[in-house]
Amino acid sequence: MANEEEGTTDFPDVLPVLPIRNAVLFPGAVAPFDVGRQKSVALVEDIENLTSRVIAIFAQRDPSTDDPTQSDLYPVGVAARVLKALKHSSGNYSLILQGLMRVRLEALVEESPYLKARTSKLEEPASGDVEAEALAMSLRDIAKQVIQLMPELPREAGSLIDSIQEPGQLADLVASNLDVPVDEKAELLETLEAKDRIRKVLRLLTRQLEILKMRERINSQIKEEMGKNQREYVLRQQLKAIKEELGDEDGDSGDLEVLEERIAKNDLPGEADKVARKQLKRLRAMQAGSAEYTVVRTYIDWILDIPWKRETTDNLDIAQVRKVLEEDHSGLEKVKKRIVEYLAVRKLKKDKKGPILCLIGPPGVGKTSLGRSVARSLGRKFHRISLGGVHDEAAIRGHRRTYVGALPGQVIQGMKKTGTINPIFMLDEIDKVGRDFRGDPAAALLEVLDPEQNDTFSDHYLEIPYNLSKVMFIATANVGDTIPAPLRDRMEIIEIPGYTRREKLDIARVHLLPKQIADHGLKPDQVTVSDEALRLLIESYTREAGVRNLEQKVASVVRGIAVKVAEGNEGPFELNTADDIKEFLGAARFTSEVAERTSETGVSTGLAWTSVGGEILFIEATHMKGKGKLQLTGQLGDVMKESAQAALSYVRTRAEDYKIAPDFLEKYDLHIHIPAGAMPKDGPSAGVTMMTALVSLLTGIRVRHDVAMTGEITLRGRVLPVGGIKEKVLAAHRAGIKRVILPERNAVDLEEVPDEIRQELEFVPVKRMDEVLANALTDADGLTLRLAEEEVAEGQRQDAPRP
Repeated sequence: MANEEEGTTDFPDVLPVLPIRNAVLFPGAVAPFDVGRQKSVALVEDIENLTSRVIAIFAQRDPSTDDPTQSDLYPVGVAARVLKALKHSSGNYSLILQGLMRVRLEALVEESPYLKARTSKLEEPASGDVEAEALAMSLRDIAKQVIQLMPELPREAGSLIDSIQEPGQLADLVASNLDVPVDEKAELLETLEAKDRIRKVLRLLTRQLEILKMRERINSQIKEEMGKNQREYVLRQQLKAIKEELGDEDGDSGDLEVLEERIAKNDLPGEADKVARKQLKRLRAMQAGSAEYTVVRTYIDWILDIPWKRETTDNLDIAQVRKVLEEDHSGLEKVKKRIVEYLAVRKLKKDKKGPILCLIGPPGVGKTSLGRSVARSLGRKFHRISLGGVHDEAAIRGHRRTYVGALPGQVIQGMKKTGTINPIFMLDEIDKVGRDFRGDPAAALLEVLDPEQNDTFSDHYLEIPYNLSKVMFIATANVGDTIPAPLRDRMEIIEIPGYTRREKLDIARVHLLPKQIADHGLKPDQVTVSDEALRLLIESYTREAGVRNLEQKVASVVRGIAVKVAEGNEGPFELNTADDIKEFLGAARFTSEVAERTSETGVSTGLAWTSVGGEILFIEATHMKGKGKLQLTGQLGDVMKESAQAALSYVRTRAEDYKIAPDFLEKYDLHIHIPAGAMPKDGPSAGVTMMTALVSLLTGIRVRHDVAMTGEITLRGRVLPVGGIKEKVLAAHRAGIKRVILPERNAVDLEEVPDEIRQELEFVPVKRMDEVLANALTDADGLTLRLAEEEVAEGQRQDAPRP
């Protein structure tokens, strides 16, 4: 022991320096430290090469400094012996250090590979007088009080304090365990006089003692409050038992009596009534301030708030319903017919379940507003649920009551808002429902939209079967492909195509213009817009299947007029010509580019069907010197690429008939491009258009600029039917096309096209590609084409028996 004490000062003046952060090491203390900085690790790895295992420990002023200099370190530190060094798998070290004595940092003498400094030993002055002993006794007493208030400290801590008699050592022991900032600890380390050091430690320790006493008082108050609540609960239970014995029980409160009256008055169905009374019984046994009380009370309120039997009376006057539907919407005959059919059956059979319709059509054709119109015509309440972007099944079925803040799903919430069991529910954007780890809302909708199951719909929150069979569900979607097949199968699909120009004109004149005039605070006699001006808006400023953009343009015109009125010009304002419209909207945005596009060979006009309605599609083909490579651009899908390959193969087989050099592919590369490359395109219906563009390119014969076509091509040159004929025809009509070539088997689909368009367009049904070329090229007389009569003869030859 004596040898060890003598060795505490047996070290050189120049020592390796280990800077430490957020800590101060005192003489006599043993503490662990983690070492990770590059210079510190180099120091530890070099310990075995030192003459002694003693290093200098100095605390950093700023812990964020990674490479400290002398000014970054406190001037007084401790010479410490390295008792143990443990290396981790990460390359860092853990050191166990024992403080030996105070040293002062005189100067840094080396900075690489680690810090070395010249130090001077600081001897502690003798402190054996009576005052020092009195201060040490006070420090022991306060330290023991702190230990008693901190049960996390070991019991041996008090004995350790009693065993240290030297006042300076006692002050260092207590200071090393104080929870105070580094700068205050560094000040204690710099104080050499034992009595001054004890006084500073006493001030810090007294402050910590007061904090601990305050914590103890707060904990006692909390425990006392909890005990008071517990006693109150027990007393309430005893009071309840006494009242039961006396027969004087009058319920917990008037609030519960009101709930009981509501349960009796609501005439709930059997299971709902049973659950509500059971929950009310549980509520009576609960303490009013408990969390469970609020949950049960909210649950009973939901049971009583949603309608179970209350319903509105349908307007069964079919003529009146027709009138209301016609007032609100132009066109949409299929939907109006279906509503009238339901009403007629409802008039004959009172318990008829509500229909489940799905309106599929491009944006802006009035699908959502149609729901409100149907509700108004039938005299029912209306509620709209937006399903776009919904990913959580709980949005439909609700959350279980075990979750904090649980609520029913949107279906039950909608029933509560409408207050009747036969409202009209609009399920908007059902094609945009998502799915993720929280469940699949589309799967939850299967029960809602199944007429055989929705009379016992189960919401996770209610957990009581609820009857949705009298609700009329109207879903809307832009495309049907993204709707899951089981869900689509449960709905009656009604496809709503885009509007014709005449329908748009009627809608603008009857609905849009009066609405915008009223919305902008103008009088009807202040604004007059002629049909010619409205037609110009439709054809030159919008290009859409619906009327949403048209309404925006009408609103822009009316806003411009409102500005003039606000400036003092009362009008009236008449808009009749293109210049009148141009004053408010600027130059026309859309012009017919069909003639310009098809003025060269290798360009043909096709028809496409998208989620926003029909569109015209230009196919461009060109060739350059090469070795027969076919390049396809325009962000085409696999099906469309295969159609281009099939078209090229058919052209090669018929090259001689079309007066094309048989070896044209040996000398040229072909490139087919479909403009609007930013938009993905796919499907087989552009096959005939690509075939026509190739023939036009290779023969030098232009395609007629007023012809558009659609159809799938086979390797035998046959034209197969495609979908979306009505939407494509409407797009052709909007673009100024005069002749539409379509597959013969699609001719029946023309019955859905409005009469006005059928009268303005020429339709050419075809079976073979040669018929397409005969009607699409400006001069096909020089080509050897197999038309319908030759095809019949060829078919008879193929059908003849073979030997």
